[in-house]
Amino acid sequence: MESNFSLLSLFTGDWMTVLVSIVLLVFSVLSWTVIVEKIRLWHANKRNSVKVNPDDNLDVVADKIIRPFDKNLWFLSMVAYISPFIGLFGTVWGVMDSFAAIGINQSVSIGVIAPGLAVALGTTALGLIAAVPAAIAHQYFAKKADDLYDRLVEKCCELKSKK
Repeated sequence: MESNFSLLSLFTGDWMTVLVSIVLLVFSVLSWTVIVEKIRLWHANKRNSVKVNPDDNLDVVADKIIRPFDKNLWFLSMVAYISPFIGLFGTVWGVMDSFAAIGINQSVSIGVIAPGLAVALGTTALGLIAAVPAAIAHQYFAKKADDLYDRLVEKCCELKSKK
């Protein structure tokens, strides 16, 4: 018995599966781009600590310093939120494909339903592969940005009280 299974076939079933797979793949690549950008930014921040002068408008300075750390976190949040739903859509599409195959073949054998279910599970996996790193990174970097903001506010309050 010869098997025609390949990992690529899980994501290239029909045009809708390909579309769902491409969208999830693009979301995953863009998420990792944002994650790498944030890692570099935080490493640069460790090397070049921010200096705040008491003569500056401290609230404006704090907001300006935080802005790059908050940039694009919305995208990670969006990917974490919607990727599982896009993967679920692919799952439903694959199950519908399996039911259509049952109707066409008038048979409920594993050979009839397995290809559609495999595609369904493949898009589910892609949705999770995109969502999980984005969710973890969003929470991690948002917390780090909030902590930095809190430290800057404390520093601003200290500098204002010394005036």
